[in-house]
Amino acid sequence: MVTDRRTMLAGALVAGIASTALPGKLAAATLASRHFPKGFLWGAATAGHQVEGNNVASDLWLAERVKPTLFQQPSGDTVNSFELWPADLDLARSFGLNSYRFSLEWARIEPEPGQFSAAMLDHYARVIEGCHARGLTPIVTFCHFTVPRWFAARGGWSSPDAADLFARYCDRAARRLAAGMGYATTLNEPNAIDIMADVLPPQMMGAIAAMNAAAGKACGSEHFRNGMLIEGGDIETARAAQLAAHKNGRAAIKAARSNLPVGVSLAISDDQAVGANSLRDSKRAKYYGVWLDAAKHDDFIGVQNYARSQWTDKGSLPAPPGAVLSQMGAEVYAPSLAGSVRYAHEATGLPVLVTEHGVGTDDDRIRAGLIPAALRDLHKAVADGVPVLGYVHWSLLDNYEWIFGYSKSYGLCSVDRATFKRTPKPSTSVLRRIALANAV
Repeated sequence: MVTDRRTMLAGALVAGIASTALPGKLAAATLASRHFPKGFLWGAATAGHQVEGNNVASDLWLAERVKPTLFQQPSGDTVNSFELWPADLDLARSFGLNSYRFSLEWARIEPEPGQFSAAMLDHYARVIEGCHARGLTPIVTFCHFTVPRWFAARGGWSSPDAADLFARYCDRAARRLAAGMGYATTLNEPNAIDIMADVLPPQMMGAIAAMNAAAGKACGSEHFRNGMLIEGGDIETARAAQLAAHKNGRAAIKAARSNLPVGVSLAISDDQAVGANSLRDSKRAKYYGVWLDAAKHDDFIGVQNYARSQWTDKGSLPAPPGAVLSQMGAEVYAPSLAGSVRYAHEATGLPVLVTEHGVGTDDDRIRAGLIPAALRDLHKAVADGVPVLGYVHWSLLDNYEWIFGYSKSYGLCSVDRATFKRTPKPSTSVLRRIALANAV
């Protein structure tokens, strides 16, 4: 039988985990030499639409069900975290974590324009209270891609009043919930608009438009634009609207609680220049430039990293031969986290909170190797003076991965979607040991 090279390399990664492979006093000494700052946040993340289930008033609930659609399957119950959130918080705590990142669902809180649900605000207040009861700092995202269906029906992020509508929602949600939050982010990966414009083929852009048209027909709108997959002709307008939404939303949250740290989470690759006339700097300017400038007015910047990009003068290089690959086909490259964090801090001068980092794989040994390897490099960045507030792993649970449905596995726990039973994977013990020691 031919040996799977990726499995072999994954095993090598696991073998390199010094903090978990060394016994007794030697392991303790190694941990002690790589301590993170006091108060460092160790967390796991989820997002409302991906875990709560039955988010029926949202744009994507409709987009998942029309024909044609880009979604492999509808979200349905997902993993039923809307009801099982206490069990999820218990899991996070059992993993030695001291923080939990989750998102509010705008569509639940404002299911119709101007109609705010006191019951849903109370629900999220209970989640926040549940975090505190378990010693978890709540890191709350106000919009993790999904938007209310009515917002999408009037043009989504292409609507002239999009930023004002978002700020109105942030105001109402923050006045009820901000008092209990530890950190807040307005938007999740808004810079993905420009990244996807480069990486998606033209036929994909056409498919987005066809899906939006079908969803618009289903809800009686000629202007339906979903909040996640932006049509090519809408990119400039949507980017401007989201920049304004971040600014106005931040102001609304700060008005409710001035001392709450507020930022935005960006998707940032570890971009590396290869050879002469590399495209790296121009790609950085396109993918992150306006958002890094906008973030300079924030309290921190959220970094979400999953890969590196090696840029020549012609484009990005493929993964090197023999590389361990994720389910997305990306190279599993542990130093990429520290590289992206260093860049985000250098570009903004802000403290960095790692709001997402992980790997989609059905081989948990890869995850178990990636976590400590990435954190060792992150610790080097901290030792070099980069202010890092914490590390939040994506994701707590295997969940609904957008257009890929349930085919990708990013979770620290697997979930039986018939019974909703959560089963921790072996990698949780790796993260737990690091979090409890506050060292790697």
